[in-house]
Amino acid sequence: MDITERELKYLGLLSKQFPNAAAAASEIMNLQAILNLPKGTEHFLADIHGEYEAFIHVLKNASGTIRTKVESLFSGQIREQELRQLCTLIYYPKESLERLAQTGQISNDWYKVTLNQLIKVLQRVSEKYTRSKVRKALPPQYSYITQELTHEDSMNPKKSAYVGAILDSIIETGQADDFITALCETIQRLAIDRLHIVGDVFDRGPGADVIMERLLTYHNLDFQWGNHDMLWMGAAVGNAASMANAIRIALRYANSATLEGGYGINMLPLARLAMEVYGSDPCEAFKPKLGDTDEKYDDKSLVLMGQMHKAIAIIQFKLEHQIIARRPEYHMEDRDLLHRINFGEGTITLPDGQTHPLKDTHFPTVDPSDPYRLTEQEAEVVERLLHSFRHSDKLRAHINFLYKKGSMYLTYNHNLLFHASVPLNKDKSFRKVRIGKKLYAGRALMDRVDEFVRLAHWTARDQEEHEEAVDFMWYLWCGPDSPLFDKSAMTTFERYFIADKATHHEEKGYYYVYRTEQEVCERILEEFGLTGPDTHIINGHVPVKAVKGEHPLQAGGKLMLIDGGFSRAYQSSTGIAGYTLIFNSQGLHLVKHEPFSSTKEAIEHMADISSTSVVREYATDRVLVQATDQGGVLKDQVSELKKLLYAYRHGLIKEVE
Repeated sequence: MDITERELKYLGLLSKQFPNAAAAASEIMNLQAILNLPKGTEHFLADIHGEYEAFIHVLKNASGTIRTKVESLFSGQIREQELRQLCTLIYYPKESLERLAQTGQISNDWYKVTLNQLIKVLQRVSEKYTRSKVRKALPPQYSYITQELTHEDSMNPKKSAYVGAILDSIIETGQADDFITALCETIQRLAIDRLHIVGDVFDRGPGADVIMERLLTYHNLDFQWGNHDMLWMGAAVGNAASMANAIRIALRYANSATLEGGYGINMLPLARLAMEVYGSDPCEAFKPKLGDTDEKYDDKSLVLMGQMHKAIAIIQFKLEHQIIARRPEYHMEDRDLLHRINFGEGTITLPDGQTHPLKDTHFPTVDPSDPYRLTEQEAEVVERLLHSFRHSDKLRAHINFLYKKGSMYLTYNHNLLFHASVPLNKDKSFRKVRIGKKLYAGRALMDRVDEFVRLAHWTARDQEEHEEAVDFMWYLWCGPDSPLFDKSAMTTFERYFIADKATHHEEKGYYYVYRTEQEVCERILEEFGLTGPDTHIINGHVPVKAVKGEHPLQAGGKLMLIDGGFSRAYQSSTGIAGYTLIFNSQGLHLVKHEPFSSTKEAIEHMADISSTSVVREYATDRVLVQATDQGGVLKDQVSELKKLLYAYRHGLIKEVE
């Protein structure tokens, strides 16, 4: 074995961790054993949009994975009611135990039966992991006793008394409830090895902050930024137009919970402006959408919310103009519309030359001679809102987490994950997009966008590149060539003020036209270094309208769409509660979900989300760790350890006993 001088220096550092041949050999054996285990289960979710109850439930039941394992263990042995009760206990152990105690269903016998069942489920979900990994997942206070129970055979007459004594002791000492909770939470953790969030935690639903708090504590995950995430990231780094958009969307969906309760954003300045300027304005076009919220509002609150909604929308149009004027390279002048209003006639002439009547002609803060100038009160509101966004400790923690765990795309285990698109031209070639002074396309574009987003967060505010990057955060939200948007225009003004729905149309980019073609998807995959029959693109962003016959698997199986699963705003048009994806050692499983009622319903009536596996792509052979990206890392480690072992045995490095 030839070992260079540079390699020898590296091996010297490695020897600090493995100080002798025995330690190196032991680790080689350990890693090679791991390489022959089945790969862990990956869970893919997208477009959660603040629907925290449905999200947390899908996280707890692993898109039906846990129920499947419970059924495989106990189907035909216990009744359906008991099976549902066991699943609900695993998902919501503390709440279920409290409910069962109140109804008098708990006894010593119940504890023994339930503990035995949970131990069997834990054995099943942990069978693909090493004992070391399982041990690390166990709660410290019960680690030893759980290991004893999961590695003993209670059916063995010589061991059944031992296991029974352990269970009796747990019950007698009053630790059964706490131990059951620990077992259930460990089952949830081991059911999924890695979680992929393919964009859009924020907006529409009431609990984006709750979801982010849950993700902060998740054991292993990655995050591909979506356009709605980018909006909040932009607001957090000081982009005023992004902030106005985030507030407008929250008010549109009557979602003050995330702004005020979740992140402590002070909305009083905006409320005061709205009451003073729009006090007599019914703001009909700005009434919040209540169909997607569980919150109850009185009439006065709804009127004020509509007024605030209109106030921030007008501020948004003015702030967006500032970026458009500052960045002519965006070519978004057609989104400047306030100066196109004929205030005397109550009409607007759009860039295409067509004139339309306005549904709302009350613009008390718009000066026809200087329509994009913020009034003094509007400017003060913007400054105070920006201060709230910048100084929210909770929001800062969540945005830092998105930067730490997130990226524009990810290649992982033969799959390419990105939220929306890779911009294309009409001829199917990769579209060149200007960022700064250079043009980028394909993978280089995604890499440069990723870098630019990080510049907005990490560079000093007085640097020129910082301001350029902060502006670009807004472009990523609504720019025609943004990989997170990729439409001709975001027609926000038209939707509020023009009745003609033809003006509301947003022409999708060519990626959405051609992504149904297998050849195009294979070219995109190759651009990101992925080739072969087992490669896929996994997208979110655009809801799959199952009610209209749309299918989540496209391009000859090369494209998998998992959007629309959580946002209640989309469920009337999709006809379902969307799709999630499971990738385990047996293959890929696209899972279709029915709408989730509530956590309360799930606990009290043991109502799980109704999920159906709509696509199963089975692997030819069971996928082992050695065939994964992590397997490649482990193989490299084995190779280096073999060099270290050689160095020890040939006296190149001295062993330490």
